[in-house]
Amino acid sequence: MTRTVVESKTKTVTIGFDEPFCVIGERINPTGRKKLAAELEAGDFSTVEKDALEQVACGAMVLDVNAGVVYNSNPNPNETEPPLMRKMIDLVQAQVDVPLCIDSSVPGALEAGLEAAHGRPLVNSVTGEEDRLELVLPLIKKYGVPVVAISNDDTGISEDPDVRFDVARKIVERAADFGIPAHDIVVDPLVMPVGAMATAGLQVFALVRRLRDELGVNTTCGASNVSFGLPHRHGINAAFLPMAIGAGMTSAIMNPVRAVEMEAIRAANFLMNHDANGGDWIRFSRVLDAVAEGTPFADASRAALAAGGARGGRRGGRRRAG
Repeated sequence: MTRTVVESKTKTVTIGFDEPFCVIGERINPTGRKKLAAELEAGDFSTVEKDALEQVACGAMVLDVNAGVVYNSNPNPNETEPPLMRKMIDLVQAQVDVPLCIDSSVPGALEAGLEAAHGRPLVNSVTGEEDRLELVLPLIKKYGVPVVAISNDDTGISEDPDVRFDVARKIVERAADFGIPAHDIVVDPLVMPVGAMATAGLQVFALVRRLRDELGVNTTCGASNVSFGLPHRHGINAAFLPMAIGAGMTSAIMNPVRAVEMEAIRAANFLMNHDANGGDWIRFSRVLDAVAEGTPFADASRAALAAGGARGGRRGGRRRAG
């Protein structure tokens, strides 16, 4: 059974077909968040701290960290992003103890994050483009970490799911050439917006099944992509996620500070027999009870986390090049 292991200094999260669905918190990312981008350029990390704590309280098991700010003072990300990534990784690790997902298209920022991260972080990401394979896969091998593989290549993003599967297979095969095992590849088959492509959901469910059955890899996605441009997006996301889980998807990069989506995931875990005796569902139901009485979801989640105490994992250490 395929298991992808990610670690912080004190916690281990396993992504796998027989494991609870892994929620990767997406909010520490300035893309599309002008206020956060301006704060980061000004050296203000208060929103990063708030987002880290809030996402973990609401159920994020791993936190994605993206430092992709285009500085007004220096638009060259190769110069600005590596030191910012290191700073953000250090800050987030000081706030929470969950594993991290280092998210960048800048190789120098990826390596800066890998040098700063404790344990065994996930890297986001590599694509099937030749130059990206040659730049990123050596880093993955050097640091001995897992990586998200996005199913696009030099030709762009194909609307044909067979092409996207072939790109994923190519990445898995090229990774093997570097000595990187398939269990350390988490494929993103690229979820298309259902508002623009009516078959987007059916496509990704079929792709996830093929990736599981034929390549034996774990999968992830940007969950909110499916509802892009549509009203009442969270209802669509909440329907999509359990269907994706049923098809075999094992993780998603998403916003955990949404009760309806987290409720759907908790219920799906229970129904997939990934929640022994429904313990997590029963604990989560108390959060929902508090929300029904008027407590904001993040506050109710934080109170439940404080009442239940933190759960530990086996200890890891700072990841160094091998």
